[in-house]
Amino acid sequence: MGDKVLRLKKEDTVLVGIDFQERLMPAMKNNVELEAAAVKLVKGCRILGVPVIMTQQYTKGLGPTVTALAEALTEPIGEGVGSAEFQHVEKTSFSAMGEPVFVEEMEKIGRKTVIIAGIEAHVCVQQTVVDLLEKGYTVFVANDCISSRSNTDKKYSQRRMGDSGAVGTTYESILFELCGGAGNPGFKQISALVK
Repeated sequence: MGDKVLRLKKEDTVLVGIDFQERLMPAMKNNVELEAAAVKLVKGCRILGVPVIMTQQYTKGLGPTVTALAEALTEPIGEGVGSAEFQHVEKTSFSAMGEPVFVEEMEKIGRKTVIIAGIEAHVCVQQTVVDLLEKGYTVFVANDCISSRSNTDKKYSQRRMGDSGAVGTTYESILFELCGGAGNPGFKQISALVK
């Protein structure tokens, strides 16, 4: 990393949500707080015009994305952000980067900074983060929007991702950095969202 200061700019950022699925979520540590934080991150990114890609690991076995997040991705959100259709990228590879459809989506969006949220921290999230870094992406991990079944797994995956060059942060920090200032569009909505 050297002396390069890594910053979030909404014009060059994409949010990737990893496998927030119905059969996985109940087993996650602090899953209630996790879901609430992830919902706010998704809504905030939509308010600020940051595209969101959601993955699902083997949907047939692990179920669809949890309702609260599917709704956060599709409901109309105030000033000019209408409703959207829920879409996800299906995967069987633990790393989203092992899924050609995901790689194509990322190339189509063409942004080089990735915010990562999802489960499980030490498997699909970590492998996706390491692969994104290897491909030259700048990665910010929303630490309050990732989890594992065990805190030990989460802790060591956060360390591993950090050692690999990812920036660990929180959803609120991310949203305010993307917003940039109190006079900027979206600030009032973001403030209301995080309260």
